[in-house]
Amino acid sequence: MSQDSSPRPGQLVLVPALITLAVTLLRLVGELQGWSPRLFSRAAGGGGALVGISWLVPVFGAWFGWKLAASGERPKSAWKALGLTVLALAVLPASGFAAAKLGVQGTSVTALAVFAVVSVAALLLALYAWPALGRTLLVYGLAARIPVILVMLAAILGSWGTHYDAMPPGTPEMSGLQKWLIAGVLPQLTIWQWFTVVIGGLFGIGAAALARRHTAA
Repeated sequence: MSQDSSPRPGQLVLVPALITLAVTLLRLVGELQGWSPRLFSRAAGGGGALVGISWLVPVFGAWFGWKLAASGERPKSAWKALGLTVLALAVLPASGFAAAKLGVQGTSVTALAVFAVVSVAALLLALYAWPALGRTLLVYGLAARIPVILVMLAAILGSWGTHYDAMPPGTPEMSGLQKWLIAGVLPQLTIWQWFTVVIGGLFGIGAAALARRHTAA
C-alpha cells in the first residue's frame, strides 16, 4: 500500500489523545479531592493507581496496529518486528541490572540519566521494528505526556501533594524547577516514550496479526 493512502499518525492519534487528556485531568482532580487511593494514588510514581494513562498504552497500541493492518500497512516480517520489539523491551531492565551491579543507586540522578539514554536507544530500535506503528505510537506518546509535563510543573511549583509532585525516597534536595526538569521533563520525554512505543508496539503487532487472520478468513 502506498504511503499516501496509509493512515497518518495524526489521524489515528487525535481521539486517543483526547481520551488520554481526559484521564489525566480526571486523575488530577481525583488526587486533589482525596478520592480513593486505589483509584487515585498520590504516591510517588503513581502507586499503581487504576486511573492512569499508562493503562491506555496497550489498548491504543492494539487499536493502532489493527487500523494500520486493516489499511494494508503491515510490517515486512511480523516475526522480525516482534523480535526487535522484545529486544527493545529487555534493554532497559538489563541496563538497570547492570547499573545496580556497578553500584549506581536507582533513585540517583546518574541512574535516571543512564535510563534516559538507554531508553532512547531502545526506542529507536522499537521504531525500526515496524516504522508505521512506531511513528504513530511516538506521536501518541508525546500527545499523552506533554500535558503531564505541564501538570507536573504546576504541581511541583504549587506543592499540590499529588503524585505529580511527589519525589521518590532518597531524591536529593533541589529547587522546584530542577525537580521538574529531572523528575518530570526528562523521564516523560524518554523513559515513558520508550514504554509507550515498546509496550504499545507489542500489542499493536499482536493486533495486526489478528487483523490479518480476520481479513484472510
